[in-house]
Amino acid sequence: MSLNPPIFLKQSEENNSKFVETKQSQTTSIASEDPLKNLNLASQEVLQKAQQSGRSKCLKCGGSRMFYCYTCYVPVENVPIEQIPLVKLPLKIDIIKHPNETDGKSTAIHAKLLAPEFVNIYTYPCIPEYEEKDHEVALVFPGPQSISIKDISFHLQKRIQNNVRGKNDDPDKPSFKRKRAEEREFCDLNDSKCKGATLKKIVFIDSTWNQTNKIITDERLQGLLQVELKTRKTCFWRHQKGKPDTFLSTIEAIYYFLVDYHTDILKEKYRGQYDNLLFFYSFMYQLIKNAKCSGDKETGKLIH
Repeated sequence: MSLNPPIFLKQSEENNSKFVETKQSQTTSIASEDPLKNLNLASQEVLQKAQQSGRSKCLKCGGSRMFYCYTCYVPVENVPIEQIPLVKLPLKIDIIKHPNETDGKSTAIHAKLLAPEFVNIYTYPCIPEYEEKDHEVALVFPGPQSISIKDISFHLQKRIQNNVRGKNDDPDKPSFKRKRAEEREFCDLNDSKCKGATLKKIVFIDSTWNQTNKIITDERLQGLLQVELKTRKTCFWRHQKGKPDTFLSTIEAIYYFLVDYHTDILKEKYRGQYDNLLFFYSFMYQLIKNAKCSGDKETGKLIH
Protein backbone atom coordinates (compact mmCIF):
# COMPACT_ATOMS: atom_id res chain seq x y z
CA MET A 1 0.00 0.00 0.00
CA SER A 2 1.52 3.33 -1.10
CA LEU A 3 1.15 6.75 0.48
CA ASN A 4 -0.97 9.30 -1.31
CA PRO A 5 1.66 11.81 -2.62
CA PRO A 6 -0.51 14.93 -2.29
CA ILE A 7 -1.39 14.10 1.35
CA PHE A 8 2.22 13.27 2.18
CA LEU A 9 3.47 16.49 0.61
CA LYS A 10 0.82 18.51 2.42
CA GLN A 11 1.79 17.02 5.79
CA SER A 12 5.47 17.63 5.04
CA GLU A 13 4.80 21.28 4.14
CA GLU A 14 2.76 21.77 7.32
CA ASN A 15 5.54 20.27 9.43
CA ASN A 16 8.17 22.46 7.73
CA SER A 17 5.98 25.51 8.22
CA LYS A 18 5.54 24.76 11.93
CA PHE A 19 9.30 24.22 12.26
CA VAL A 20 10.05 27.58 10.63
CA GLU A 21 7.46 29.36 12.79
CA THR A 22 8.94 27.76 15.91
CA LYS A 23 12.48 28.85 14.98
CA GLN A 24 11.31 32.36 14.15
CA SER A 25 9.46 32.53 17.48
CA GLN A 26 12.58 31.36 19.32
CA THR A 27 14.73 33.90 17.47
CA THR A 28 12.28 36.70 18.26
CA SER A 29 12.21 35.63 21.91
CA ILE A 30 16.01 35.64 22.13
CA ALA A 31 16.18 39.05 20.43
CA SER A 32 13.62 40.52 22.82
CA GLU A 33 15.54 39.11 25.79
CA ASP A 34 18.81 40.60 24.57
CA PRO A 35 18.28 43.25 21.86
CA LEU A 36 21.99 44.16 21.92
CA LYS A 37 23.25 40.62 21.40
CA ASN A 38 24.24 40.81 17.72
CA LEU A 39 26.23 44.05 17.82
CA ASN A 40 29.63 44.14 16.14
CA LEU A 41 31.63 45.32 19.16
CA ALA A 42 35.27 45.59 20.12
CA SER A 43 36.44 43.32 22.91
CA GLN A 44 34.92 44.32 26.25
CA GLU A 45 37.55 42.45 28.25
CA VAL A 46 38.94 45.75 29.51
CA LEU A 47 35.53 46.59 31.00
CA GLN A 48 35.20 43.13 32.53
CA LYS A 49 38.54 43.54 34.30
CA ALA A 50 37.62 47.06 35.45
CA GLN A 51 34.30 45.86 36.80
CA GLN A 52 36.03 43.13 38.81
CA SER A 53 38.61 45.50 40.26
CA GLY A 54 36.06 48.19 41.14
CA ARG A 55 36.26 51.97 40.99
CA SER A 56 39.41 53.68 39.79
CA LYS A 57 40.89 57.17 39.69
CA CYS A 58 40.31 59.75 36.97
CA LEU A 59 43.73 60.87 35.76
CA LYS A 60 42.43 64.43 35.24
CA CYS A 61 40.37 65.32 38.30
CA GLY A 62 41.33 62.47 40.64
CA GLY A 63 37.71 61.48 41.23
CA SER A 64 36.75 57.89 41.98
CA ARG A 65 34.74 56.52 39.05
CA MET A 66 33.67 53.29 37.36
CA PHE A 67 34.87 52.81 33.75
CA TYR A 68 35.06 56.53 32.91
CA CYS A 69 34.90 60.00 34.42
CA TYR A 70 31.55 61.61 33.61
CA THR A 71 33.00 65.04 34.46
CA CYS A 72 36.16 64.98 32.35
CA TYR A 73 34.87 62.63 29.60
CA VAL A 74 37.87 60.29 29.80
CA PRO A 75 38.34 56.63 30.80
CA VAL A 76 39.61 56.03 34.33
CA GLU A 77 43.07 54.73 35.24
CA ASN A 78 42.27 51.01 35.01
CA VAL A 79 40.64 51.41 31.57
CA PRO A 80 43.54 52.19 29.16
CA ILE A 81 42.35 54.62 26.51
CA GLU A 82 44.04 52.62 23.73
CA GLN A 83 41.71 49.72 24.53
CA ILE A 84 38.61 51.86 24.01
CA PRO A 85 37.28 51.82 20.42
CA LEU A 86 37.10 55.05 18.41
CA VAL A 87 34.09 55.49 16.15
CA LYS A 88 34.15 57.59 12.98
CA LEU A 89 30.84 59.33 12.32
CA PRO A 90 29.42 60.72 9.05
CA LEU A 91 28.48 64.06 10.66
CA LYS A 92 29.00 66.17 13.75
CA ILE A 93 26.85 65.79 16.86
CA ASP A 94 25.91 68.45 19.42
CA ILE A 95 24.33 67.33 22.70
CA ILE A 96 22.44 69.93 24.77
CA LYS A 97 22.43 68.69 28.35
CA HIS A 98 19.90 69.81 30.94
CA PRO A 99 21.70 71.34 33.97
CA ASN A 100 19.74 69.09 36.33
CA GLU A 101 20.57 65.90 34.46
CA THR A 102 22.68 63.69 36.73
CA ASP A 103 26.11 63.34 35.14
CA GLY A 104 26.65 59.82 36.43
CA LYS A 105 23.40 58.60 34.85
CA SER A 106 23.79 60.28 31.47
CA THR A 107 24.49 58.04 28.47
CA ALA A 108 25.41 61.06 26.32
CA ILE A 109 28.93 60.83 27.73
CA HIS A 110 29.36 57.48 25.95
CA ALA A 111 29.21 59.27 22.61
CA LYS A 112 31.85 61.79 23.66
CA LEU A 113 34.14 59.02 24.91
CA LEU A 114 33.81 56.87 21.80
CA ALA A 115 33.67 59.58 19.10
CA PRO A 116 35.46 62.55 20.72
CA GLU A 117 36.30 64.30 17.44
CA PHE A 118 32.68 64.31 16.31
CA VAL A 119 30.74 65.00 19.53
CA ASN A 120 30.39 68.14 21.65
CA ILE A 121 28.36 68.42 24.86
CA TYR A 122 26.88 71.74 26.00
CA THR A 123 25.12 72.41 29.28
CA TYR A 124 21.94 74.48 28.93
CA PRO A 125 21.51 77.47 28.66
CA CYS A 126 24.70 77.25 26.58
CA ILE A 127 23.53 76.50 23.01
CA PRO A 128 25.54 77.09 19.81
CA GLU A 129 24.18 79.46 17.17
CA TYR A 130 22.37 77.51 14.45
CA GLU A 131 20.29 80.21 12.78
CA GLU A 132 22.65 80.80 9.84
CA LYS A 133 23.08 77.06 9.27
CA ASP A 134 19.52 75.80 9.67
CA HIS A 135 19.74 74.24 6.18
CA GLU A 136 22.40 71.78 7.34
CA VAL A 137 21.44 71.14 10.98
CA ALA A 138 18.57 69.07 12.41
CA LEU A 139 17.27 68.30 15.89
CA VAL A 140 16.20 64.82 16.98
CA PHE A 141 13.03 65.24 19.00
CA PRO A 142 9.47 63.88 18.68
CA GLY A 143 6.67 66.30 17.96
CA PRO A 144 3.80 67.23 15.61
CA GLN A 145 6.21 68.90 13.15
CA SER A 146 8.80 66.12 13.24
CA ILE A 147 9.74 64.29 10.05
CA SER A 148 11.27 60.87 9.40
CA ILE A 149 14.96 60.44 8.60
CA LYS A 150 14.33 59.52 4.98
CA ASP A 151 12.72 62.95 4.37
CA ILE A 152 15.63 65.02 5.72
CA SER A 153 17.25 65.79 2.35
CA PHE A 154 13.96 66.96 0.84
CA HIS A 155 13.30 69.40 3.69
CA LEU A 156 16.87 70.71 3.68
CA GLN A 157 16.52 71.44 -0.04
CA LYS A 158 13.32 73.37 0.65
CA ARG A 159 15.17 75.48 3.22
CA ILE A 160 17.88 76.32 0.69
CA GLN A 161 15.22 77.37 -1.81
CA ASN A 162 13.46 79.50 0.79
CA ASN A 163 16.76 81.18 1.66
CA VAL A 164 17.31 81.98 -2.02
CA ARG A 165 13.83 83.47 -2.30
CA GLY A 166 14.54 85.61 0.74
CA LYS A 167 17.77 86.94 -0.76
CA ASN A 168 16.12 87.79 -4.07
CA ASP A 169 13.07 89.41 -2.50
CA ASP A 170 14.61 92.89 -2.62
CA PRO A 171 12.00 95.65 -3.11
CA ASP A 172 14.69 98.04 -4.46
CA LYS A 173 15.60 95.62 -7.25
CA PRO A 174 13.51 95.81 -10.48
CA SER A 175 11.06 92.90 -10.76
CA PHE A 176 12.56 91.55 -14.00
CA LYS A 177 16.04 91.51 -12.37
CA ARG A 178 14.66 89.70 -9.31
CA LYS A 179 13.08 87.11 -11.61
CA ARG A 180 16.29 86.60 -13.61
CA ALA A 181 18.33 86.29 -10.43
CA GLU A 182 15.88 83.79 -8.96
CA GLU A 183 15.88 81.70 -12.13
CA ARG A 184 19.67 81.71 -12.14
CA GLU A 185 19.81 80.66 -8.50
CA PHE A 186 17.25 77.89 -9.00
CA CYS A 187 19.22 76.62 -11.96
CA ASP A 188 22.27 76.43 -9.69
CA LEU A 189 20.20 74.70 -7.05
CA ASN A 190 19.09 72.03 -9.46
CA ASP A 191 22.62 71.51 -10.71
CA SER A 192 24.60 71.58 -7.50
CA LYS A 193 23.30 73.09 -4.28
CA CYS A 194 20.09 71.11 -4.00
CA LYS A 195 21.73 67.87 -4.98
CA GLY A 196 24.51 68.62 -2.54
CA ALA A 197 22.17 69.57 0.29
CA THR A 198 23.46 67.42 3.12
CA LEU A 199 23.02 67.24 6.83
CA LYS A 200 26.25 68.29 8.53
CA LYS A 201 25.22 68.35 12.17
CA ILE A 202 22.57 66.67 14.29
CA VAL A 203 21.47 67.94 17.72
CA PHE A 204 20.24 65.82 20.64
CA ILE A 205 18.79 66.86 23.99
CA ASP A 206 20.12 65.00 27.02
CA SER A 207 17.49 65.22 29.72
CA THR A 208 14.70 63.33 31.41
CA TRP A 209 11.56 63.61 29.32
CA ASN A 210 9.87 65.66 32.02
CA GLN A 211 12.64 68.28 31.85
CA THR A 212 12.90 68.65 28.07
CA ASN A 213 10.28 71.40 27.70
CA LYS A 214 12.61 74.13 28.91
CA ILE A 215 15.20 73.28 26.26
CA ILE A 216 12.98 72.38 23.31
CA THR A 217 11.06 75.65 23.61
CA ASP A 218 14.25 77.74 23.55
CA GLU A 219 14.05 80.14 20.60
CA ARG A 220 17.55 79.16 19.46
CA LEU A 221 16.24 75.68 18.61
CA GLN A 222 12.85 76.71 17.24
CA GLY A 223 14.01 77.13 13.65
CA LEU A 224 15.67 73.73 13.35
CA LEU A 225 14.24 70.86 11.36
CA GLN A 226 12.93 68.25 13.83
CA VAL A 227 13.44 64.55 13.22
CA GLU A 228 11.71 61.70 15.05
CA LEU A 229 12.77 58.08 15.48
CA LYS A 230 9.37 56.41 15.39
CA THR A 231 10.17 52.73 15.05
CA ARG A 232 12.96 52.10 17.57
CA LYS A 233 12.32 50.82 21.09
CA THR A 234 14.42 51.41 24.17
CA CYS A 235 16.05 48.77 26.34
CA PHE A 236 17.29 51.36 28.85
CA TRP A 237 17.27 50.02 32.41
CA ARG A 238 15.96 53.32 33.79
CA HIS A 239 12.86 53.55 31.61
CA GLN A 240 10.61 56.40 32.75
CA LYS A 241 7.17 55.34 33.89
CA GLY A 242 4.28 56.53 31.79
CA LYS A 243 6.45 57.11 28.70
CA PRO A 244 6.24 54.98 25.54
CA ASP A 245 9.05 52.53 24.79
CA THR A 246 9.94 54.59 21.71
CA PHE A 247 11.40 57.24 24.04
CA LEU A 248 15.08 56.35 23.82
CA SER A 249 18.07 57.06 26.02
CA THR A 250 20.46 59.59 24.47
CA ILE A 251 23.06 57.07 23.29
CA GLU A 252 20.34 54.85 21.83
CA ALA A 253 18.90 57.81 19.92
CA ILE A 254 22.33 58.71 18.55
CA TYR A 255 23.09 55.15 17.53
CA TYR A 256 19.74 54.40 15.87
CA PHE A 257 19.71 57.75 14.10
CA LEU A 258 23.12 57.04 12.56
CA VAL A 259 22.13 53.52 11.49
CA ASP A 260 19.01 54.82 9.72
CA TYR A 261 20.92 57.79 8.30
CA HIS A 262 23.50 55.42 6.85
CA THR A 263 20.89 53.35 5.01
CA ASP A 264 18.19 55.94 4.21
CA ILE A 265 20.33 58.99 3.37
CA LEU A 266 23.79 57.70 2.47
CA LYS A 267 22.16 54.74 0.71
CA GLU A 268 24.84 52.35 1.91
CA LYS A 269 24.53 48.92 3.46
CA TYR A 270 25.02 49.03 7.21
CA ARG A 271 27.81 46.74 8.38
CA GLY A 272 28.07 47.68 12.05
CA GLN A 273 30.14 50.84 11.55
CA TYR A 274 28.54 52.60 14.54
CA ASP A 275 27.91 49.59 16.82
CA ASN A 276 30.79 50.55 19.11
CA LEU A 277 28.82 53.63 20.17
CA LEU A 278 27.06 51.09 22.39
CA PHE A 279 30.37 49.73 23.75
CA PHE A 280 29.72 50.94 27.32
CA TYR A 281 25.94 50.84 27.07
CA SER A 282 25.69 47.19 26.03
CA PHE A 283 28.15 46.14 28.74
CA MET A 284 26.19 47.97 31.44
CA TYR A 285 22.93 46.58 30.07
CA GLN A 286 24.18 43.01 30.40
CA LEU A 287 25.76 43.72 33.78
CA ILE A 288 22.53 45.11 35.21
CA LYS A 289 20.45 42.38 33.60
CA ASN A 290 22.64 39.71 35.22
CA ALA A 291 22.55 41.53 38.53
CA LYS A 292 18.75 41.63 38.49
CA CYS A 293 18.60 37.91 37.75
CA SER A 294 20.93 37.12 40.65
CA GLY A 295 19.54 39.76 42.99
CA ASP A 296 22.94 41.47 43.24
CA LYS A 297 22.30 45.08 44.29
CA GLU A 298 25.98 45.95 44.64
CA THR A 299 26.60 45.86 40.88
CA GLY A 300 24.23 48.76 40.31
CA LYS A 301 25.97 50.77 43.01
CA LEU A 302 29.37 50.13 41.43
CA ILE A 303 28.28 51.37 38.02
CA HIS A 304 27.02 54.68 39.36
